[in-house]
Amino acid sequence: MKFLRAVPRSRFLSIAGGVSVAYVFLHLLPELGEFQEAVHKEFGAPGEGFLSNHIYLAAMVGLVLFYGLEQMVKNSKCKTAEGQSTAGVFWIHIASFAIYNGVIGYLMIREEFEGTVGMSLFFIALGVHFITNDKGLRTAHKGEYDRYGRWLLAAAIAAGWAIGWLTEVHELIIAFLMALIAGGIILNVLKEELPEERESSLGAFVAGLSVYSILLLFL
Repeated sequence: MKFLRAVPRSRFLSIAGGVSVAYVFLHLLPELGEFQEAVHKEFGAPGEGFLSNHIYLAAMVGLVLFYGLEQMVKNSKCKTAEGQSTAGVFWIHIASFAIYNGVIGYLMIREEFEGTVGMSLFFIALGVHFITNDKGLRTAHKGEYDRYGRWLLAAAIAAGWAIGWLTEVHELIIAFLMALIAGGIILNVLKEELPEERESSLGAFVAGLSVYSILLLFL
C-alpha cells in the first residue's frame, strides 16, 4: 500500500485509528463486562474478590506493557549512532506483537459472531488495525521489519487461527487475553495518532470512528 507512505501522513491511517477505537469501546470492552461475570463465578471465593472484580486491570496491564515496549525501542534507538534499535530489542518487540497477532487470529475462529455481518465488522476493525501497526513497526525498525518482522507477524495470525481450529482454550484465559488485547489496541492507536510529528487528521479519525460506531450500533 504505497499510498500509506504519502507526505503528509495518509488520512487512511487516521480513519483506521478511529475504526479501531470504536471497536474497542463499543464491542470489546462491553464483551469484557460479560467475561467479568464468568471470572466472578470462577474466582468468587472469599479472599479472591480483588481478582474477580478487576478483569479491566488486565486491559490496563496490556496498555502499560505495550507502552513499555515502545519506550524500550525509543531508548534503544537513542543509544545507537544509526538511530536503529538493537537486534535484541527488535526481536522482543516483534515477539510481543506476534503473540498479540496470534491471540487475534485465535479469536477469529473462536469468537461468537452475530452472523456474517458481525464477522465482517470484526475483520474490518482488526484488518485496518494491523495496517496501522505495520506502519508503526516499519517506521521503528525499517529494513529489519521488512526482512523478518512482517512475515513473522503474518504467520502468527495464521498460527493463532490454527490453534483455534485444533483446540479450545479455557474461557477465562481468553477473557484475560482479550483484556490485554484491548489495552494494547488503545495504546497502539493513540501512539500513532497523538504525537505532533505524525501529522494526523482529526477529521479523518472522527469520520472513521463515527461511521464504524454507527455500523456497530445499528447492524
